Amino acid sequence: MKKYQPALAAPLLIGLYGAIRLLPGSKEPAEGWLLGHAALLAGLLLFVPVLLELRRRAASRLLGTVALVVAGTGLAASVGQTLIDLWVGVVAVDKADQQRLFGDIQDVPGVLPVFYTALPTLFYLGLLVLLCAAFRQIPLWSPLLVLAATVLMATNLDLMTPGALLFALALRPLTVPAAAPARAVTPRRIVSPR
Repeated sequence: MKKYQPALAAPLLIGLYGAIRLLPGSKEPAEGWLLGHAALLAGLLLFVPVLLELRRRAASRLLGTVALVVAGTGLAASVGQTLIDLWVGVVAVDKADQQRLFGDIQDVPGVLPVFYTALPTLFYLGLLVLLCAAFRQIPLWSPLLVLAATVLMATNLDLMTPGALLFALALRPLTVPAAAPARAVTPRRIVSPR
């Protein structure tokens, strides 16, 4: 069975974004901004199959489904934020124009909580619950690494690359094919010679 590659590719692309955003000029509308956000968008989208795989491995179907919906909502909000950032990077002519555009967008009621503050955090919460729900196939250290990575990145966005590497380590067990359910073994009847 093939290894499950999105589990490594998704966090590594986010780590690439984290590395690009540390380069000079990457925080203003230019190639660095666009390239970094394109990597971030690709990484976020690759989390869709990761979440679905975790849901498949969850010991409780109900808990897995609820966590998938929570994580998916947060992921959709993060994708929306990244698309806004990409659009601003394309349209803005300089740093001042970029800040003005972000101000105009974020002044729209509901935009900040939906795309920047409240809803994106649901992705991390749902991911943690999914990892815990797949406890039969995912080691305990995986959700602990995701929690540590989340705290690290929330503390300082300049720590996105180390946080993404922790995510990659946490999701590494997904690269191992899921164990197939055990089949019931029917005992053979032994016929004694007469």
